[in-house]
Amino acid sequence: MVVLATRSAGKLRELRPMFAAAGIEVVDLVEAGVAESPAEGAVECHETFEANALAKARHFHEVTGQPVVADDSGLEVEALGGAPGVRSKRWSGRDDLTGQALDEANNRRLLVELEGVEAAPARYVCAAAYSDGVRDLVVRGETRGRIVRTARGGKGFGYDPYFLSDELGATFGESTRDVKERVSHRGRAVRRLIAQLVAER
Repeated sequence: MVVLATRSAGKLRELRPMFAAAGIEVVDLVEAGVAESPAEGAVECHETFEANALAKARHFHEVTGQPVVADDSGLEVEALGGAPGVRSKRWSGRDDLTGQALDEANNRRLLVELEGVEAAPARYVCAAAYSDGVRDLVVRGETRGRIVRTARGGKGFGYDPYFLSDELGATFGESTRDVKERVSHRGRAVRRLIAQLVAER
């Protein structure tokens, strides 16, 4: 059994089918009996996705005593010098918001920051980490596209309605879970991680 160390319903919707397809049983933090605490937010204090993902995996392994998979992911926009980057989730500064309300606040800031910018090439980045107290694994996945200025589609979460995928020709907000998974940063990172876990069984 592996604990998926995220409280994001959107991430869990994407992650569970991938692990199920590989025959790996997973539980989320609620199912593992881990109450939310302020200490969780302090774990992701590093300057790279890899360091944040590994810190989170190690933290929740210590809490649960179980093997843990965690990820850190975000959006990097060239015209903004790579921002919001590792601060993607809380870029708006609205620590009082969660879920859809937080996504909307982050997207409002994105559009404000891009006012007057003609081209907005961007990439989504994900680092996925595994920790079981004996070994640590970290892998990276990326996908490229550009930012559109009008939301397109109601699927996905985060910046998805504004991220136009080069490979799909559609925003992640317009794409079904299985279509997005094939090219997404998280899909690529987690598939690589699962492949390593399965190979080392």
